[in-house]
Amino acid sequence: MAFVDAFVVEDEALHWARERARESGLRAVTPGTGTALRMLAAAAGAKAVAEIGTGTGVSGIHLLHGMRPDGVLTTVDPEPERQQFARQAFRAAGFASNRARFIPGRALDVLPRLADSGYDLVFCDGDRTEFLDYLAESLRLLRPGGLVCFEGVFADGRTVDSGPQPAEVVKLRELLRAVRESSDLVPSILPLGDGLLCAVKR
Repeated sequence: MAFVDAFVVEDEALHWARERARESGLRAVTPGTGTALRMLAAAAGAKAVAEIGTGTGVSGIHLLHGMRPDGVLTTVDPEPERQQFARQAFRAAGFASNRARFIPGRALDVLPRLADSGYDLVFCDGDRTEFLDYLAESLRLLRPGGLVCFEGVFADGRTVDSGPQPAEVVKLRELLRAVRESSDLVPSILPLGDGLLCAVKR
């Protein structure tokens, strides 16, 4: 894992966004997870990406780097002040202001307002107890061949621990089962960071 992260060279804008995340007590995606998102966005030829959980902009910078030059990232977060950090980070990374659409609010209030089949990739890094609901929304939002990705599905190893677990971990197990058993999805778990669950919509 350390080699995967060390392989990545992150620029000053990403370092700045990571520092803001650390100061805010947020866990940003690892460099390895970030470059996987960048690669997946590029492989999908992504023009429209929805991100649940803006944070301070670390994952957003990676996604924008992978997207088409005319692509727009729609990013949702309940904390507008975090989005201000992300806005600064995107600008420092060289992205024009029209490359990102910031929507403050709870994901489950915002997602129903987004367009059916209007997205190439949906990245979910919000409230893990809501991941199953995000999956349902993502299936509606994605075009055929689009990707959905969930960050943190290992839950620091608790997802596979046989002992009693908090509601968040129980919900993650339900998500993993739903994705694995869905006939609409082609899934894989990438062992990066705290686990990145990805699936292509058929």
